[in-house]
Amino acid sequence: MKFVHIADLHFDRPFIKLSDKDILGDLRRLEQRKALKKVIEYIKQNNIKYLFISGDLYENKYIRQSTIEYINSLFCEIPDTQIFISPGNHDPYIKDSYYNKFNWSKNVKIFNSEIEKVETEDANIYGYGFNDFYCTNSGIEELKIENEDKINILVIHGTLNGASLEEKQYNSMSSKMLKEKGFDYIALGHIHKLDYNTEPNQRIVNPGSVISLGFDEIGEHGMIVGELTKKEIKLEFIPLDDEQFKEIEIDVTEIISKEELIEKLNNLNIQKNEYIKIILIGNRNFEINEYEILKYMQNERIIKIKNKTKIAIDLEKIANENTLKGIYAKEMLQRLNQEDITRRGQRNNRKSS
Repeated sequence: MKFVHIADLHFDRPFIKLSDKDILGDLRRLEQRKALKKVIEYIKQNNIKYLFISGDLYENKYIRQSTIEYINSLFCEIPDTQIFISPGNHDPYIKDSYYNKFNWSKNVKIFNSEIEKVETEDANIYGYGFNDFYCTNSGIEELKIENEDKINILVIHGTLNGASLEEKQYNSMSSKMLKEKGFDYIALGHIHKLDYNTEPNQRIVNPGSVISLGFDEIGEHGMIVGELTKKEIKLEFIPLDDEQFKEIEIDVTEIISKEELIEKLNNLNIQKNEYIKIILIGNRNFEINEYEILKYMQNERIIKIKNKTKIAIDLEKIANENTLKGIYAKEMLQRLNQEDITRRGQRNNRKSS
């Protein structure tokens, strides 16, 4: 059987922390739509019978009905594809959610907090969905596969091997426990980082977020396409996000003015599909206000500047000043010199002994 596996689209996410530039949030929301459209087009062109969506399809707090209608209209374009959705912590199956009150296309199956098995021609597909914004006990540990001769798939949202208290609030599951269940494929969601083919014959797979949601999600983002039999699994990752989030480090140690820094940043070679975060490092020779410098950026692809520089202090120069600062610097130099003499003496004593 062939399938597509996606997760963590987060439709209508406000992108508040991404940038001070309002238009960027609007652009990313348009790119979310574009990415899902690509998924649907791929399914059409390749006659894929199954689509697994492992949670956080949308943001419950911000989702608009118009967006739900757009998503559902795409689902209606693939009536011969069975779509299985496992609600997550951002889109739980609660009373007033669109999962509960919207009339979805007939080919859509939405799981809830009661673990359920759906029998298809090709496989038995199990699923579980969050019914709240947290989940500490999904009951997966007690789940037993009914027919081991058939292909068995689990569609679920949650943390794999969560250790911290926070991770355990989001349906933390042991990879050892899941492997012992004997599923032929586990379509996981929640962590926005791609995890597939990291071990031979890997069956627990996380496709990561479909598009990058910020600078903490650097790298390619997209979907998993799989072909599965009882004996063999073939997986392929297909990128869907046309944009790339990238961090560039700039050492300011040899830069002597704000104007020189601005000029250097404006001369950077940045691709049209890149969103750039500048990280300033090194010892600064002038005060840096990253928000002020950002205003002078000619390339709108530079959307964030983070200042990680340290103050460059020339104590010897300051010690020559006839000021309180100069007196303090002179005392600091004397202390440093005395400490250096003491350390050298200790090293010589150790050598002679």
